[in-house]
Amino acid sequence: MAKVKTRKGTKKSAGTTAATRAGVPDEAGLDFARAWVEFVDPADEEQVFRCDLTWLTSRWTCVFGSGCQGIVAGRADDGCCSLGAHFSDDDDEKRVAGYVARLTADDWQFHAVGTGADGFWAEENEDGERQTRVVDGACVFSNRPGFAGGQGCALHALALRDGREPLETKPDVCWQLPIRRTFDWVDRPDDSRVLVVSIGEYDRRGWGPGGHDLHWWCTSATSAHGAGEPVYLSYRPELTELMGAAGYAELARLCEARLASSLPLVAPHPADPVGPDRA
Repeated sequence: MAKVKTRKGTKKSAGTTAATRAGVPDEAGLDFARAWVEFVDPADEEQVFRCDLTWLTSRWTCVFGSGCQGIVAGRADDGCCSLGAHFSDDDDEKRVAGYVARLTADDWQFHAVGTGADGFWAEENEDGERQTRVVDGACVFSNRPGFAGGQGCALHALALRDGREPLETKPDVCWQLPIRRTFDWVDRPDDSRVLVVSIGEYDRRGWGPGGHDLHWWCTSATSAHGAGEPVYLSYRPELTELMGAAGYAELARLCEARLASSLPLVAPHPADPVGPDRA
């Protein structure tokens, strides 16, 4: 996801959140105890997964169109699509282009804007990075309320109509959110080296310094927690794509063991419902 700059280009202090400044009451904050687990990738012994069980066993769910307050004040209908989507690389953009070619004016509100003789749907931003075009304050693929083809991402809807997973049709950053994957090479005391792949929550800090200025962000909002399934199940396709089938299987086993314990849950997500079944 793009790094979001503050208006003055300065980083806010860790103790200040946009929720506090904007008066949004339902965000739990950024700093709280988390339960992490590490395990060797079953498919690659030189790679270790480091996974945030607090996040992956939480009951977060996307509330786009049903309570989402949006990252920009006054634009709740955009959800997190107000800034457009940055492409991870050329292959990401080329893959998306193949599906854009299949969209029609019936299912994409800005079809003429994005594909017309003088139109375009991807652009280079001020930092020289490729991203989806922003039209009238939001991503060009974001169909607005009242559009006959339906509100929301045209590429997401295309995947559902075709019986595909949205991760096939959307830019990488869009389908990965709100999962954050990072890579760190770690040198061990015995001179061995391992790649640590962290899988966790894409919170405000994931957006960069400007993340503190977002109007609202869902991952720590109580109004976005309460789903029937924990994240590791509801995001099975995405996590499998990010970790591989064997890695995901081991993660699922560890998540199930955490939830099956008869002991009180250690380091639960503070935005989750409170109760024995956390449902």
